[in-house]
Amino acid sequence: MPVMMRTIQTAVPPTILYQDKTRDVFAAQPNLTRLGQRLISTSFDSAQISTRHTAVTEFTTSSVAENPLFFDADSGLLLRPSTKERNQVFVATAPGLYIESAQKALDACPDLGPEDITHVITVSCTGFYNPGPDYQLVRALGLSPATQRYHLGFMGCYAAFPALRAAKSFCDADPDAVVLVVCAELCSIHVRSSSDPDTIMGSALFADGAAAAIVSAREFAGPGMQLDYFETVLTPVGEDAMAWNIGDEGFEMVLGTYVPHIIDDHIAGALEPLFARDPSTSATYSDIEHWGIHPGGRAILDRVQKRLELTDEQLIPARRILNDYGNMSSATVMFVLKSIMEENLARPESSGERVCSMAFGPGLTVETALMTLVPGTNG
Repeated sequence: MPVMMRTIQTAVPPTILYQDKTRDVFAAQPNLTRLGQRLISTSFDSAQISTRHTAVTEFTTSSVAENPLFFDADSGLLLRPSTKERNQVFVATAPGLYIESAQKALDACPDLGPEDITHVITVSCTGFYNPGPDYQLVRALGLSPATQRYHLGFMGCYAAFPALRAAKSFCDADPDAVVLVVCAELCSIHVRSSSDPDTIMGSALFADGAAAAIVSAREFAGPGMQLDYFETVLTPVGEDAMAWNIGDEGFEMVLGTYVPHIIDDHIAGALEPLFARDPSTSATYSDIEHWGIHPGGRAILDRVQKRLELTDEQLIPARRILNDYGNMSSATVMFVLKSIMEENLARPESSGERVCSMAFGPGLTVETALMTLVPGTNG
């Protein structure tokens, strides 16, 4: 049997950030330069984001904390918690998102129970603790204590692909394997007030969320997405253009304005090794019906669409996730793939339609995947 992604399920914190109100809070901070104020307005307004979710309830102006850590609603000031304080929020909040999304994924596969899970792969680049989320999932979901556990940490926005690739490898090696993959990111705990363009861009884009997938080669009748091929490519330039570092006041993002240009110059070449794995696809990408692109930002989506000559319809899933959720780092592309699965697996005629997915991260790293929609007998 081919290796199938049976389901993708998601979870987000209940607190919603509205882009215009969040922009006004950041623009009103003291000690900003005039350029910084202009960049805040431009970055927030051009991001094509309407709403985002955050684990930091203080960020909503209607929430007044007795001892605020991130935002003082009375004064309107953004505060500067330490990296330790920010990570403590991750420790307190991330487990709930891991467990909620994972439980939803299990519930979406009624033929599988906790006893069927053989491997757990967890992903995050926004916080650390140990025993970690892989351990907590085993305990919370009632998985076997012998479940093999792996955690991929601090890789960035592309990390869902190494996780899915590892899941496929486990299933290729053991046809009875059932792998639970869970990405959870709390990017908003690292935002801060600054006139630095990279910091401003992060404040305008990043958000919180989690996504869980069940991957298996076991025979089943239901719909899913066949995992065909994965590839990794490092672009020849861009090592300093995208990075993720640890500072005294949270993790610090480097997202240079030249990143969309690098992707524009190298995305076609980065896809060549992937398409070379499958002789059924053409060099013009015309055989690919669906594109699951990580919405790292509006400019990145614009460049990919233009370079690959994709239609507006093919970019709908990525642009919709960006608009509704922002950039949730590694979890984001899973939200996009979930949208593609749900909108197409109910159509029996979608059988055999191809999905090309990609994400970008520090390095500059381009992760890509080819998949196939399989509606199944219940589709």
